Amino acid sequence: MTPSSCILMAEYNRWMNTRLYEAAARLTEPQLFEDRGAFFGSLFDTLNHIAVADTIWLHRFATLPGLDWLKHRMGAFPRPGSLTERLAQSLEQLRAYRDDVDAVISEFAGRVTEGQLADTLRYTTTAGKEQAKPLGPLLQHYFNHQTHHRGQATTLLFQAGVDVGVTDLAAIIPSET
Repeated sequence: MTPSSCILMAEYNRWMNTRLYEAAARLTEPQLFEDRGAFFGSLFDTLNHIAVADTIWLHRFATLPGLDWLKHRMGAFPRPGSLTERLAQSLEQLRAYRDDVDAVISEFAGRVTEGQLADTLRYTTTAGKEQAKPLGPLLQHYFNHQTHHRGQATTLLFQAGVDVGVTDLAAIIPSET
């Protein structure tokens, strides 16, 4: 992970979330909340889980030295107590939350340094296990986690008759001329 790849992944995150929420808005409320047998049940709960995990990780990242600005920004987002805690009751509310979190992710990606990527992050998992790992690979995990669950969400949308379209990272990488 480098600062520039972190920026690219934050852009991809925001681009895909915009597409997902636009697609999800084409479903009725019962369709959004219908248990479709996915890991988190419904499309809504899958989208919610991504936002929950992003929030938990941002709170962890904010504990690193030199990231007081992030700790301050995360004050607006209470730390979820579980990976399934509902952050909103409607898609509109969840999308507003998602947009706000994506703004923090983009700012963080734009400010992270090579030195910070090498820093060790000490945190406790949601299962209570103490960890100490370098930030760079954890950020790779962070962005990969989002992609993994967005893939589940696009499948749920497709099964409900909504095609999200192109989802490849390559779609937002500028062409060289």
